[in-house]
Amino acid sequence: MIADLSAADLEAFGARIRADYDAFRARGLKLDMTRGKPAPEQLDLAEGLLALPGNRDHFTEAGDDARNYGGVQGLPEVRALFSGTLGAKPANIVVGDNASLAMMHDSIVWALLKGVPGSERPWSKESEIAFLCPVPGYDRHFAICEEYGIRMIPVPLTGHGPDMDKVEELVRDPAVKGMWCVPKYSNPSAEIYSDETIRRLAAMKTAAPDFRLFWDNAYVLHHLTETRHEILNVIDACAEAGNPDRAFVFASTSKMTLAGAGLAFFASSEANAKWYVARASKRTIGPDKLNQLRHVRFLKDEAGLIAHMDKHRALLAPKFSAVTEALEARLGGQGAAAWITPEGGYFVSVDMTSGSASRVVTLAKEAGLLLTGAGATWPYGKDPHDANLRLAPSFPSLADVKAASEGIAICMLLAAVEGEQAKRKAEAA
Repeated sequence: MIADLSAADLEAFGARIRADYDAFRARGLKLDMTRGKPAPEQLDLAEGLLALPGNRDHFTEAGDDARNYGGVQGLPEVRALFSGTLGAKPANIVVGDNASLAMMHDSIVWALLKGVPGSERPWSKESEIAFLCPVPGYDRHFAICEEYGIRMIPVPLTGHGPDMDKVEELVRDPAVKGMWCVPKYSNPSAEIYSDETIRRLAAMKTAAPDFRLFWDNAYVLHHLTETRHEILNVIDACAEAGNPDRAFVFASTSKMTLAGAGLAFFASSEANAKWYVARASKRTIGPDKLNQLRHVRFLKDEAGLIAHMDKHRALLAPKFSAVTEALEARLGGQGAAAWITPEGGYFVSVDMTSGSASRVVTLAKEAGLLLTGAGATWPYGKDPHDANLRLAPSFPSLADVKAASEGIAICMLLAAVEGEQAKRKAEAA
């Protein structure tokens, strides 16, 4: 443990780590671990999509011409294909274009302008609006709230989902209209919400009658092990608890097929689905139905979808192992950082000793490694502990991930040593 070293041993240990850091920096590497993008090899898995639906293959199962206008809700065969994954009836699913983030954004804007089923007035007419934000969380969720002046309230994660005692206390405030949730392999902590957590979210009493769970199930099929973890169906849980309209479920194929040309989904109750389609029909005459057709032709059925995701796992799992193995080799037993070996998702979340995450990012940049900024996983970009870091190993090659992980671990260890030295100096002053 670094904290247990004598002054002399700490000085010697720090010198060794500094030498390792200088040697790594001298390699002149330029590596980017900032965003969880699919690697080119992953995109190649869906290369067959580009030749589909094929010449003259533009008719749906119902005989409609997919080249033409219409079908705002999305093709029935697409909704049926993803019904099991989304946990909703095909009739209560809406298919969008490539970004589920766009559907989340639109849902919030429409709620602000029009309200949602159960609203007494548009949300923008309320004196204040707040969202609960489990932390660490997804920076793009937070950016939407910040863009529209929605106050964000951090809620800690427990290892089984958000702290429900805290959540149940906070939703007594009528200003709290919603809550962001990434319930399976959370971004970035790889959290898996427990059945108890989901039931409590579904059943809790909220002061706002139009409270919504923004249920971003982005990693529903993104397993990193042979264990395919399942979570409770939130739509069913809400219905059973007497709150059938509570959950807005979002997902996409962005990290399944082609990130720039995938499909996004909104799934919910019948009332919410009708609400979404009514709003969307003012925005568009119809989505890209040819892209929807090519996904059906390519994936075929749910078994085909799962088999396709197994190919992703084969590419991703070694990269994630490279990260955690490097962290363990350098940081294990040092008391400098804590991390969870993810069983799914796209990130490795690391909690440093308080006050050192920003220093790690700076050291990494000076050594040619780009990391997501410290604070990105907190609302307003401000981690009060300056502790959490999100590592994204999906895009670089395996060789680059191994090199970057070694450098990141060295930076983390050096930052921890510097922090301990600064702490002792301050205590002695």
